[in-house]
Parts: sequence; structure tokens; C-alpha cells
Amino acid sequence: MNIVNARLRGKEGLFRIELDGERIAALVPQAGPADTPAGDLDAASNLVTAPFIEPHIHLDATLTAGEPAWNMSGTLFEGIERWGERKALVTHEDSKTRAKKTIDMLVDHGIQHVRTHVDVTDPTLAALKAMVEVRDETRHLVDMQIVAFPQEGIESFEGGRRLMEEAVAIGADVVGGIPHFENTREQGVSSIHFLMDLAERKGLLVDVHCDETDDPHSRFLEVLAEQARVRGMGARVTASHTTAMGSYDNAYCSKLFRLLKMSGINFISCPTESIHLQGRFDTYPKRRGLTRVAEIDRAGMNVCFAQDSIVDPWYPLGNGNIMRILEAGLHICHMLGYEDLQRGLDLITDNSARTLNLGDGYGLEPGRPANLLILSAPSDYEMIRTQGHALASIRKGRLLMQRTPARVERC
Repeated sequence: MNIVNARLRGKEGLFRIELDGERIAALVPQAGPADTPAGDLDAASNLVTAPFIEPHIHLDATLTAGEPAWNMSGTLFEGIERWGERKALVTHEDSKTRAKKTIDMLVDHGIQHVRTHVDVTDPTLAALKAMVEVRDETRHLVDMQIVAFPQEGIESFEGGRRLMEEAVAIGADVVGGIPHFENTREQGVSSIHFLMDLAERKGLLVDVHCDETDDPHSRFLEVLAEQARVRGMGARVTASHTTAMGSYDNAYCSKLFRLLKMSGINFISCPTESIHLQGRFDTYPKRRGLTRVAEIDRAGMNVCFAQDSIVDPWYPLGNGNIMRILEAGLHICHMLGYEDLQRGLDLITDNSARTLNLGDGYGLEPGRPANLLILSAPSDYEMIRTQGHALASIRKGRLLMQRTPARVERC
């Protein structure tokens, strides 16, 4: 199967993308629009890209909003309380069923790479064990990374360190943390040293829920970045959320950015969830409650967007459409300038791939996996403006999903 009449990001003209089994064989320039041979796909002068990526989601908690109670305050901390209640009702099959239903939503919107945080502050590690099975059973749909995520803390939760070690032994790919939720600052710092030691010893990636608060005194990001710097692990380390940065003063941020750039760590922002959860203690002026996405990007650091939650105690909406997050995030982060719109898809493709450390396993280059999307627009700008969709998703050289666009008939 080949794809004809394709536009490629950053290249002029049309291309034929030749596939050889599970690999991309060649990207061949076309002189102009071409007929579509039988068995091939016509991109119709629209973009063909590598798959969309969901770099931060909680599949173990998805589709649980209101069970057994709704988060009425809309705060992060009530969300954690409500999840603590729902966690008592979790079963192996319940976790797997909800996760697979959510993965189907993601696949329908062109996502083929997923990093999911799984709560390991459960002595049975039931959700983690279920998610390891889901990872294996959905390999034909997505490549999944599992983060051992200590929702209730590493140092503050009884047996937290032991559970993190067990989670890695069972099959977690990434070591997580939540230092701002630990009982004291000292415990927060200690948790970062522990998780970095564990990741370095086991050769794993790191993704920490870091400073997810409006508190300008929550400054664990500097601790994580310095640990990444001195260990030479920056490219393998991600700071998720970092919403306190939206409340830091500029003098502190000017010093912090120097360290962040030296560390080489990655950043994930979850714009729709953060603007929903943060700013809850403000009257007016009311903070947006997001990290400094535009400033991080303009400083040459790597940042991407994620959905975070789909219908759970922290966020009651969501349908798996990462384009929805991109469009909202660009608005919220004041990134609707010409240059931002021309490369907006970076925030859900290439930047995310770098965050997940996918390397040569991602991208439209000969020899790389034949995983790609045919989009419904010819450019990043038009894809964002029209809130376009993935019209086809190809995985390992085979058609995984195809969408028929809605038709409007004027009467």
C-alpha cells in the first residue's frame, strides 16, 4: 500500500509515500496531482504526518467521574479525595474495560503512542497489573508507556518506596512522583532523590507531576532539574504540569530558566485540565493556572500538550480528541501568532515523541515504522482553524482506522 498526493510538513509540493511491509520505503516527490492506483490511498493534497501522541493520561482513572461522588469544588485536591473513594471499588476487569474503551477513543482520533500514569499507592497494585495486561493486549493499536505514579506520595504514603520498587519489577516503564503533595518540603525533595535513583539504577525514563499548584512557593522543579543535570539524564526526564510556574515572579523564573535549559528536561502541559483545576482559590484577578508554555518553547526547550484526564474525578469532559486540546491550549497560552499556528502540530507530534524518547521509532523517514496519519487539511494552520480530524490511521503498514467526513447539504 502506498499513499499518493500527500503534503508533508516542512516540504513543498506533493509526495508519494511508498510503504514496504511495516516500514516506510521512500518519500517520492510528484510532479503534480496523480491518479490513485488500486489498493493505494489518496491523501487529496492533505497533510500526511506521523501519528498523534498522548503523552500524559490516567487510563486507570478514566470514565469514573461521579463514582461514587462528583468533585463539586473542581479542585485538584478534592479530585484526589474522590479518586481515593473510587479506588476502593476498582477491580481488575473494571480497570481493563475502562482503559480499553478509552484507548479506542484515542485511536479513533489518530493517536498511536500513549504514556499513562497509573496509581501505585495501592498495596495490591491492582490497577498497575491490569494496565500491564492492557499494554500487551492493545499493542496492535498503540505503543504504551506505563508510569508508576504515586498519587498519594512516596514518602508520605506508608510503604510508598516499596510499592514503587514493586511497580517497576512488575513492568512500569517510567518512574513518577508527586513531590508537591508530600506532607513536607523535605519529604518532597527526598521523594525526587529516591525516584531519580530508582530510574537511574533501572535505566528507566522519569515523568514527575511537579508543582501542580498555584502556590508560588512550590519549587520542586528546580530540584528535579538539578538532579537531571548532575546525573546527565535530562533527555529522559519530564516535568508534567509545573503550573506553579504561572505564579512565579519573573526574577525567579529568569534564574530558573537558566537551570532548566542546562538540564535538558522535557515539559508536558495539560491546558484544559489545568485551567479547570487551578485558580480555584482566586477571586479576581484569577490566574490561568498553567505553566509558561510559550516562554518554554521560545527558550528552545521541549514542551508538548496532553489530555491528562477523560471523564474522571479531576476532569468531567473529554473524548480522546487531542486536536481539541491543541486548539484550546494555543488560545489559553497566547500562542495564536502566525509562527505558532504554522507549527502548532509540533505540540502533539514531534515534541511529544521527543518527550517519550521515541527516537528512530517515530517520524516520516525511510526505514522508520509505517505508522502515519492522513489528515483533513493541507497545513498545520488549516488543521487547527478547521478543527480537523485524522481521516486515516495506518499502523505497521496496515489501515487501522478510516473516517468519512461529515457532509453538509444546503437546502
